[in-house]
Amino acid sequence: MTEIGSGVSQFKIGDKVFGVVNFVGHGKAYAEYVAAPAEHLALKPDNIRHIEAAASTFSALTAWQPFDSYGKLKPKDKVLIHGASVGVGHFAVQIAKHIGAYVIATSSSSNRDFVLGLGADEHIDYPSVRFEKVLSDIDFVLEAVGGDNFQKSVQVLKPFGTILTLPSEHTKEDELKAQEKQLHACYFMSVYSSGSNMQYIATLLEKGILKPYISHVFSFDETKAHLQIDTGHSVGKVVVTL
Repeated sequence: MTEIGSGVSQFKIGDKVFGVVNFVGHGKAYAEYVAAPAEHLALKPDNIRHIEAAASTFSALTAWQPFDSYGKLKPKDKVLIHGASVGVGHFAVQIAKHIGAYVIATSSSSNRDFVLGLGADEHIDYPSVRFEKVLSDIDFVLEAVGGDNFQKSVQVLKPFGTILTLPSEHTKEDELKAQEKQLHACYFMSVYSSGSNMQYIATLLEKGILKPYISHVFSFDETKAHLQIDTGHSVGKVVVTL
C-alpha cells in the first residue's frame, strides 16, 4: 500500500493487503497500481506469500459467501460440491470441512487424490458415475459446472435443502422443480467485494486451515494465463505475477 485516503484508519502506508476490488464492477487489476476502497481489503497474513494471497482472493470469496451469505451451511450437513478440484471448488471443500460438514466432491478420477487430500469425505468421478443415481438426502449443493448439473442436483437434495449456483444453464422448468421441493435456491450467485469476508479468509490462511493450491504461474507480459483457464483442466489456481 503506497498511499491512503484521509478517511482511512484501518491501514497505513506500507501495509500488505489483499482483496477483491470493486466487484461487481471493474477492478482494473491488470496494472502495477490500482485504487481500491479500503472496505474491500484485508491485511495479508505474514505467513503466506504474495502469490498465495493473490490466489486466495476471488475464488476463496466465491467459496465462502455461498456458505455464509447466500446460504447457511451447518455442521453435519451433507454438502455436494461440484468441480471440487478447480479454483472455487478446492477452497469450498476446505471451508466446508472447517465448518464441520460432510463433504461429497465431484471431479475427474485423475484429481481424486487431490480432492480427498483437501478433506473431502467422498469423491465421485463425474465422467463415469452419475451422481444423481448414487446420492440422496443432500442438505446443500454448490453448483459451478453448468449444463444439466443444476437439474440433477435438485434431484438429490432433500426437501427444504439449499442449492447455490454460479452462472448456469438451468431452465425455468428446473426452477419450478426446485420450488416444488421447497428448496432454498439461489439461481445466480453474484459474488461481492467485502473486506470483512476477506478478513475471515485471512484468518483461515493464517491458521493453516485454508491452503491455496497454485498449478500455474505466468508473468505479467505473458498471454497464456487465460488460455490455460479456458482449457477447463486447471487444478487449483492460475496466478499472474508482476
